[in-house]
Amino acid sequence: MLLKRGAVYEHVKTGKRYKIIALAKDSSTLEELVVYEALYDNSVSNLWVRSKENFLGEAISPDGTMHSRFRLVE
Repeated sequence: MLLKRGAVYEHVKTGKRYKIIALAKDSSTLEELVVYEALYDNSVSNLWVRSKENFLGEAISPDGTMHSRFRLVE
């Protein structure tokens, strides 16, 4: 899946939506990272960082099946 800056993705487990702010690299390892923003009120943080590999990985949905962790909605 090609990640698009500014695009909105939905998390398979929660159904909550996030907007990709940027793609970045870890300064020590050069691992690719996704910087994304919660599009809902979140008291912990509005901005999040996750490895690109993890963002594009799979997760178990509420019905117990495996799906892409995030799906493009816009």
